[in-house]
Amino acid sequence: MVAELSAEQLDVDALLADPTTRIIVCCGAGGVGKTTTAAALGVRSAEVHGRRTVVLTIDPARRLAQSMGLSELDNTPRQVKGIDGGNGGELHAMMLDMKRTFDEVVQQHTTPQRAAEIFANPFYQAMSSTFAGTQEYMAMEKLGQLRAGDEWDLIVVDTPPSRSALDFLDAPARLSRFLDGRMLRLLLAPARSGRSMFSLVTASFGLFSRTVQKVLGAQLLTDLSGFVAALDSMFGGFRHRADETYRILQDPQTAFLLVAAPERDAVREAAYFAERLVAERMPLAGLVLNRMHRSAVAELTSEQSEAAAAALAAAGDQEMTADALRVHAGLMRQTEREVRVAAAFTDQFPAVPAVAVAAQPADVHDVDGLRTIGALLAG
Repeated sequence: MVAELSAEQLDVDALLADPTTRIIVCCGAGGVGKTTTAAALGVRSAEVHGRRTVVLTIDPARRLAQSMGLSELDNTPRQVKGIDGGNGGELHAMMLDMKRTFDEVVQQHTTPQRAAEIFANPFYQAMSSTFAGTQEYMAMEKLGQLRAGDEWDLIVVDTPPSRSALDFLDAPARLSRFLDGRMLRLLLAPARSGRSMFSLVTASFGLFSRTVQKVLGAQLLTDLSGFVAALDSMFGGFRHRADETYRILQDPQTAFLLVAAPERDAVREAAYFAERLVAERMPLAGLVLNRMHRSAVAELTSEQSEAAAAALAAAGDQEMTADALRVHAGLMRQTEREVRVAAAFTDQFPAVPAVAVAAQPADVHDVDGLRTIGALLAG
């Protein structure tokens, strides 16, 4: 049996079958199985519940494509082959290309000439590829696009492997504030007036521009000023769309699933995220605890197994049985430790249902493996 959790059992099938559930967001620390969980939910949604489902991953390791038997994923949803569509469901998958998504946003909200100016700007080229927060902001943009199209019964989001899972919620707001901020508008003022960045006559701005030039360098500041001028028509739109998507995440149509492994850091991260979701009034559906260990003879405790093994060893016979008991004792100690670690979350959030997914003998790398994980998620 899988180690028993003290929390109420999470009914994953009820969540997937509910037509009012339109978005499931899988979040948690890195390396806890978010990508596999998201993919398994997508497979079960399509096959068991007959829903037209898309899984959006922001995982640069491309594990989602591999697990679904696809050679690659890109910014456009691709249909996953080998899915049983007998119930009328379909499964599509995509991986966020943050630069391409940023390019699409620019193209949609400005003229072709202005878009060309923005694409050629060195500051934009760097920002759209590497700027802190861009990946998370563009994940929000892509989620908003998918939801606005109303093409999908269910969207499953595999959140970025950030240093902190909270970055998925915080980074878009930080980036939109930067793009719509006072500093950029100050830089934009000279361009609007038709004067050079450094030609304003006020002593206060002259001091400001010299200080910024000293810190950033003249060329970078020139690139930034040109970028801001070209982006003028889009100001306000970034924050507006981020706010719209944030409201979607607060809506009952969205369900957050926290994903963790039975490790202290991962469970602590899940608890931090749960506190934030509660504070932001976002719908927390449950906790998925991956890689929990099981024992076929749970009635025999670790202490009893060790004592029996010691007795057999002292008697000088049944050495293989004694070894098996020692292995069982070690497994029971591990399962007991995992339950104690999980209790750090379940005791703090007793109203949050949870499901334990047994550790698998090998990594999931195909649709059959995802079906197995989906069945375990469903209990």
